[in-house]
Amino acid sequence: MANRLKAIALLAAILAPTASGANALAQTAHIFWKDLRPATQAVAEDAGLPMIAAKLPDHGETLSLNLQDKTIQLAGYALPVDRDGDLVYQFLLVPWTGACSHMPTPPPNQIVLVTPARPYKMSKAYESVAVTGALQPGMEKSQLFILDGVSIIQSGYTVRKAEVVAVENVPDTITLPVTSPWTFLNKKKN
Repeated sequence: MANRLKAIALLAAILAPTASGANALAQTAHIFWKDLRPATQAVAEDAGLPMIAAKLPDHGETLSLNLQDKTIQLAGYALPVDRDGDLVYQFLLVPWTGACSHMPTPPPNQIVLVTPARPYKMSKAYESVAVTGALQPGMEKSQLFILDGVSIIQSGYTVRKAEVVAVENVPDTITLPVTSPWTFLNKKKN
């Protein structure tokens, strides 16, 4: 009887983390970039690309506090901040390709600083990825090394210990207008 109780206790201990992990996945909110800004803030298409903080009354510093500590999943484009070869230890998640390095920086409430749970193997900058983890609102500054020097980028959110997976496309990606000199950064539509 004692062995049977031990076996049941061992089985319960093994299944408990699996059940809580499944529960956490079930409670993951799949969000879009619009969810990170106030409803009154103009979207990129209305503000005229590139949507930059200087064009916004609050400079893009108004954050969505209703998502604090919630497990979210957000797709975007990864721009490495801390890397060693093809292993990325920290990156900025941005809503369109070219943001921060080839074009002006989006507002802070449209940039997420991501620290993966494990180093993420990235083949190129602006790789489309989905990030899952607890979202923390709060301004942070990161140094981004670009071709013509160093740029300080302010992000409005962080996700630490994030699960990161490559995705084919970003559902709410912003396509640059035809008149933009940066149209070569547009991802091909399938």
